[in-house]
Amino acid sequence: MAGPRSTRWAVVGGGIVGAAIAYGLARAGEKPLLLDEGDVAHRAARGNFGNVWVQGKGAGLTPYADLSRRAANDWAEFTREIEAVTDTDLHFRRPGAFYLCFSAEDLEKRGEMMARLDAAATIKSRFEVVEAAELKRRLPAIGPEVAGAIFSPDDGTANPLRLLRALISGTVALGGTYLPRQPAEKVAFSASGVTIDTPRGKIEAERVVLAAGLGNARLAPLLGLDAPVRPVRGQILVTEKVRPFLAYGTNFIRQTLEGGCMFGESSEDAGFDEGTTLPVLRETARRAVTAFPLLRHVQVVRAWGALRIMSPDGAPIYQQTDDGRAFVVSVHSGVTLAPFHAGPLVEALRGDGFATPAYRPFSPERFHVQAA
Repeated sequence: MAGPRSTRWAVVGGGIVGAAIAYGLARAGEKPLLLDEGDVAHRAARGNFGNVWVQGKGAGLTPYADLSRRAANDWAEFTREIEAVTDTDLHFRRPGAFYLCFSAEDLEKRGEMMARLDAAATIKSRFEVVEAAELKRRLPAIGPEVAGAIFSPDDGTANPLRLLRALISGTVALGGTYLPRQPAEKVAFSASGVTIDTPRGKIEAERVVLAAGLGNARLAPLLGLDAPVRPVRGQILVTEKVRPFLAYGTNFIRQTLEGGCMFGESSEDAGFDEGTTLPVLRETARRAVTAFPLLRHVQVVRAWGALRIMSPDGAPIYQQTDDGRAFVVSVHSGVTLAPFHAGPLVEALRGDGFATPAYRPFSPERFHVQAA
């Protein structure tokens, strides 16, 4: 019987987060193994708008705002590089985006929050409060019930499924190995590093990165790490292709390059149920039509639910074991942070790890602070 497969780096989780890390490791000259549960996994990419989004990110944790802004600013170069490696068009655009508000009160509160956030952040992000009349001029199709919007030119969009495919194919092209249908059933420390049990045998890795999304909640404690993440369901509607009318992103509606419209903003605690419910879909459609009345008679061609990975405060979790053999990465904003995960985070993994001050705000210890 063949012995365990050995590697220096194993990345557990073949979604956008894990694939970005594996791609970065391969680009740095490593030969990572990327373990993927396969299409039966709860892929967050299925419920992802593909927003490269900075608006409002980090309102409760300023380092998260800086992290998001840094990554968004790196997206153009990241796109050029990965498209050259894989010949895959990521559909990345950065025209800016509007956060639509349906009341004057919401518009005022949103503007005040953005001002506070930008004052606290180290990396600045431009934004402006756009009143209804000016919004109508910029978005002629906007409905009369929209009170205004916050516009940031720093927001963009990409195609999350194309991104996932490019990251995996790029990993392989640069010398990594992709192992589909090989979920990590168990992980444990060994004399040489970490042993990973899969349905197709054991893998011995000197170092392992747990980037298994919701699976991190089960796997991380096996290595003394902490990933208190939970599933949050979002329901998405997609329409038939219509004439171009929305050249910008918004917080809950976007028109793809192919012409179809995606909309959805629901957040539900539904456990691991990826289904759809008529009340949520009806409300989602109502708000979309209120924002853009021209959608009233457009046909919906698909609808689905998908699970997002959410920490208690919505910000990333980065943690390592004291000996640097195991790392956990749990992130909600996998698309926005992809350039960071493939670049600076990989540099940290290969260097001093997460034991530096830059990563301290993202330790799960922040959830266990005792009040005096």
